[in-house]
Amino acid sequence: MVILIKIVCTLTIGCRASIVVRSQPLGLLVARVPVVEARGRRPGRLHERNNVIDPLGAGESLVKTTIAVVFDFDETLAPDTTSSFLNSFGVDVRDFWKNRAQSLIDAGWDPIPAYLYLMIKESEARPAGKRITREALSKWGPRIKLYNGVTRIFGRIEKHAQSIDAEARVEFYVISSGIGEIVRSTKIARYFTEIWASDFEYNAVEEIMFPKKVISFTDKTRYLFHISKGIIGPQSHSTPFEVNKKIPEEDFRIPFNQIIYLGDGFTDIPCFSLVRRQGGIAIGVYDQEDREKWGKAWGFVEDGRVSNLVPADYGQNSALVNSLLMAVGAIANRISLRKKTYQG
Repeated sequence: MVILIKIVCTLTIGCRASIVVRSQPLGLLVARVPVVEARGRRPGRLHERNNVIDPLGAGESLVKTTIAVVFDFDETLAPDTTSSFLNSFGVDVRDFWKNRAQSLIDAGWDPIPAYLYLMIKESEARPAGKRITREALSKWGPRIKLYNGVTRIFGRIEKHAQSIDAEARVEFYVISSGIGEIVRSTKIARYFTEIWASDFEYNAVEEIMFPKKVISFTDKTRYLFHISKGIIGPQSHSTPFEVNKKIPEEDFRIPFNQIIYLGDGFTDIPCFSLVRRQGGIAIGVYDQEDREKWGKAWGFVEDGRVSNLVPADYGQNSALVNSLLMAVGAIANRISLRKKTYQG
């Protein structure tokens, strides 16, 4: 007979322990299974990674060792990329959002297709050679000014997780209502396993012609299920209904309680709610230079949407970095404990 201590930890509450008695020998079994490569540099490549079987589960379930850190992009990792692009094209950004886009919203349009439509109309009104093209969008990406410390945060998070458990792995994702062509050409795009964002269809001369993919409020939650179920990589882009297939939660590649979501705006509220409800961690960020948005950000706290609210500063000792490291550390500790103890 084996006496085990069951330990349950949360980020904000702490740990509690209880005793579980099982008449089964303790042993640590390791299974090697093929999974999708974690880094976006070689999407879809398969490799082997250790997944540890629950010691007292007789091989019934795998302890999942991957943590997903999911970012919104605009005003989470960088100032609004669409606004900066439009400004570079000579568009009056305030008029674009406050008057033109708002008038469509008042007429019943969804905000995301509204701004994509207005960009197409803005392009079409210009002479040939001055229109918005795929090349113009992709060339803007490398020019995006990221928030302080963003380029260094990915390595720090990975090292922190592995300092707690050598088998813990961290994957990074972006789910954005912004323009994919811009986001995928930024200097940090290589760190992400997958980037989902709104996209255009282009005409024969590569000018924007029609919205191809629109990622709005609840659309974002769909991609959280892509992450959790492991439906990622180029092969998943042409099978949009695959994510709707029902699979047991124990077969999810990354459990929701191992997902951390960071976002800044109203389009992130469904993701905040889903992740929190499923035991994950939601962190709200705000641009401390934009006082107009402070009230909106504080509303996330009052409504219980987020676990924490911090300025969008990824500097070494910033509140955001400390919150991220604590969140990743809490999940990595839980992974480590689950490999050693029974959690029935």
